[in-house]
Amino acid sequence: MAQKNVVVEKSTYVPPDLLPVEIVERKGTGHPDYIADSISEAASRELSRYYLERFGRILHHNLDKVLVVGGQSAPRFGGGEVLQPIYILVSGRATTEVVEHDGSRVPIPVGPLILKATRNWIKASLRYLDPDHHVIIDYRIGKGSIDLVDIYQRAQTYPGANDTSMGIGYAPLSETERLVLETERLLNSQKIKKELPAVGEDIKVMGVRKGDTIHLTVAAAIVSRHVTSTEEYLEVKKEIRKLILEKAAEITNRKVEVYVNTGDDPSKGDKGGLYLVVTGTSAEHGDDGATGRGNRANGLITPFRPMSLEATAGKNPISHIGKLYNVVAFNASQEIAQLDNIKEVYIKLISQIGKPINEPLLAYIAINADENTISRVRHQAEEILAKHLDGLNRLWEKVLRGEVALF
Repeated sequence: MAQKNVVVEKSTYVPPDLLPVEIVERKGTGHPDYIADSISEAASRELSRYYLERFGRILHHNLDKVLVVGGQSAPRFGGGEVLQPIYILVSGRATTEVVEHDGSRVPIPVGPLILKATRNWIKASLRYLDPDHHVIIDYRIGKGSIDLVDIYQRAQTYPGANDTSMGIGYAPLSETERLVLETERLLNSQKIKKELPAVGEDIKVMGVRKGDTIHLTVAAAIVSRHVTSTEEYLEVKKEIRKLILEKAAEITNRKVEVYVNTGDDPSKGDKGGLYLVVTGTSAEHGDDGATGRGNRANGLITPFRPMSLEATAGKNPISHIGKLYNVVAFNASQEIAQLDNIKEVYIKLISQIGKPINEPLLAYIAINADENTISRVRHQAEEILAKHLDGLNRLWEKVLRGEVALF
């Protein structure tokens, strides 16, 4: 087992549940930032699969710079139309050609692969957004820098880190965190889309706990074709609130206040007073997005926790620490938190560019437990983290199968 440079100590963090206030956010499927993350990742996976099938390995790439520029639309009760399409720009670096042993050059159809991945994700994820009529898809892909590509191609069991960077994870989730995460998942579930089709995919949930009261402010795009009047729109909002409160009762005994689309002015109806959309996303009307501005690897934005600002989406799944260490930190934290008498676990991993990805410069584990418990579980915690780090050279397989949560 390679040197892991592990430091284990007693946590100095106060669990969020014990703080007087807590803030948690999640951006859902149709949010422009989530769309940008998803397209970054979809493009990376499509390119990775092509590299594997054609050359037997995933070649160097990082497609973590996607920009979603909002279009213009005119929703109205019972219908509406998109006036100006959404513009999506996929930007980053990739291996665009391979030199064979005989000196011949094999070009790689990076552009068509990106276009295919983007269209397929939109079709699978956004019911009413037509990628052929509502979206302009563009790409600007350069070649990777010579030094990074060289690091990537060196023959070794564990590739060298693509960057000097960090990954951060923690477990378990607080009640507020769980509630925010499960609220968005509920509203974007297939069950709710079937029962309440007016609920669009653009769901943003902001949770604020003050003492023992959790305030959930929910922005839920309502699809205009499914509501015919202000009264019907307001009924959809009531149903959303009811669904959230039912879910909240399964998660917490705290008092929960739910607010849905607080910016509405019902007196203006579909003339700008309600959160109506034609396609299910606010990206249709001026709201923009970019990779890395959304959820962290556990699906949440948590300013009361330590966080890495790295975008996990779109980075290559072989050597990019911004993706790999964040996944490992969260996964290992969850496993360590299952050990007896542990209240919380925080993990911070720091890499050095070019060094094997399973040998971090620092692997920091902070455990919230009494000193006797920490002494007893210290070795187990180190072994769990080492196991996850030594599994990094196969993690790409789970990433390509969509089995790893990234945002």
